[in-house]
Amino acid sequence: MTAPDSVSQAMSDQLAVFQHAANWKKTLVRHIGPHLGPDVLEVGAGIGGTTRFLCDGGQRRWLCLEPDPVMHAQLAERVAGGGLPACCEARLGDVRSLEEGERFDAVLYVDVLEHILDDAGELRDAARLLKPGGRLVVLSPAYQFLYTSFDAVIGHHRRYTVSTLRRALPPGLETVKLHYLDSMGFFASLGNRLLLRQAMPDLKQILLWDGLLVRLSRFVDPLLRYRAGKTVLYVGRRPEGT
Repeated sequence: MTAPDSVSQAMSDQLAVFQHAANWKKTLVRHIGPHLGPDVLEVGAGIGGTTRFLCDGGQRRWLCLEPDPVMHAQLAERVAGGGLPACCEARLGDVRSLEEGERFDAVLYVDVLEHILDDAGELRDAARLLKPGGRLVVLSPAYQFLYTSFDAVIGHHRRYTVSTLRRALPPGLETVKLHYLDSMGFFASLGNRLLLRQAMPDLKQILLWDGLLVRLSRFVDPLLRYRAGKTVLYVGRRPEGT
């Protein structure tokens, strides 16, 4: 799961830009926040941009797991400097490096699963880390036909539909949510795919998308019953007693 240096740098640059997408992060809080619990594992936490919004400090433990040494160093510095709540811990590694018996109320993959070659195997390992009643949360970019050089530069192996993500899901979990988000952002991605073909969005583009399109999607997505969007969201629950 560790990226080559060029991909690692591109991912770090991308995360630095996307951490300014405050409205999008607030959307994630609304959709993901209710499914968190006292003990949370965030896989591929990057430099903590998403952690800063999802972790409100009320959790007992928030383990930020990052396999890339460069980003882990930035993440650890942010934790040590008080840039994230005191419940946060930065650890270098992946789910297979966790100690035997570690269990969580929620395991998060926010814009991470598309970077992992064996996505189905990864999610099977993640599901084993859930406490009874725990939630597995996956958020990933949608539609393979929107795959661009930007995806390649930052190490995406694929984009998902509801159907293709469902095929990667581990057995034994109850589906709580499986749908699209950001219907208006879909058109921005389509425009980039067909016209701009830009390898990396700049800050102005991110702020335009976040300030206008994300806000519009908040109203349009429910009208479309979450059947279209540039992102796929899954929440699965481990049944009690298993």
